Amino acid sequence: MKLRRDMHLAYVADEAVMAEQIKCRKILQKLNFADRSDFAGIAEIVKELLGKSDDAWINPPFYCDYGFNIEVGRNFFANYNCTIIDVAKVKIGDYCFMAPNVAIYTAGHPVYPDTRNSAFEYGKEVIIGDNVWLGGNTVVCPGVHIGNNVVIGAGSVVTKDIPDWSVAAGNPCRVIRKITERDKRKLFRDGEIDDEAWKMIGGR
Repeated sequence: MKLRRDMHLAYVADEAVMAEQIKCRKILQKLNFADRSDFAGIAEIVKELLGKSDDAWINPPFYCDYGFNIEVGRNFFANYNCTIIDVAKVKIGDYCFMAPNVAIYTAGHPVYPDTRNSAFEYGKEVIIGDNVWLGGNTVVCPGVHIGNNVVIGAGSVVTKDIPDWSVAAGNPCRVIRKITERDKRKLFRDGEIDDEAWKMIGGR
């Protein structure tokens, strides 16, 4: 069944699949009950869970099915209570921020009840580009692609692809506007980054 799962075909979890989930849950147990002030220790557990991870940071608790199906780029950050159901691949680019309670789902089930009750499920990969910020309580549904340089507003349910350089929000999530040069110094609503802070980050 592992092969069917990895080919995005309908499958039922067998002993081999469950063994992979058990291995992941043991790592999650360490992560979610780690000393929250032990930053180095948490970083090592995150590397064990995700494999290759350049400067990835996760604020526990964190939940996933396998871990090895999650690929993150440089400076990935997931805040508290992030859930990634990684039945299929979840590819996340560089400099991506996940606010608290973000959920990314790749798993799906049949609509018809008798078929669904057979325990069959399937996975559709999720791809998130570089420089993406997912606001708190955002849900990303199976098969969605989010482009580069995107902000998703809090509480959104992303059911369709989102193009590059977009601010999008809502349920279902829709593009509200494009991100432009005018946003460089913009803070929340009408606020702006002050001159001192702008110099500190080398703003131009």
